[in-house]
Amino acid sequence: MAQAPILLIFDFPARPPGGPEQEAALRALAGSIAEEPGLLWKIWTESRAEGRAGGVYLFENRAAAEAYHRMHAERLGRLGITGIEATYREINAPLSRIDRAPIPG
Repeated sequence: MAQAPILLIFDFPARPPGGPEQEAALRALAGSIAEEPGLLWKIWTESRAEGRAGGVYLFENRAAAEAYHRMHAERLGRLGITGIEATYREINAPLSRIDRAPIPG
């Protein structure tokens, strides 16, 4: 049986918005994330009012999501970011397709 796609949701404290240097660094990070094995898509999330950032990722399978989770949590930790929350969610594909979810199959 084929493995189903899985959502990985990251949420963590964000640093205050920076200038052009931070924007360039985030664009480079986005390019790197786009090359991650098993990643189908990512939606970047932020709440400036709450000082939070993160993303919603769809991976081909749980193994790819878990591998990315480990790597990204380590990367954030190296940047001094703590309080990282990550959750996994399975997709109810039949209902999601009714509502035009961008999921495979």
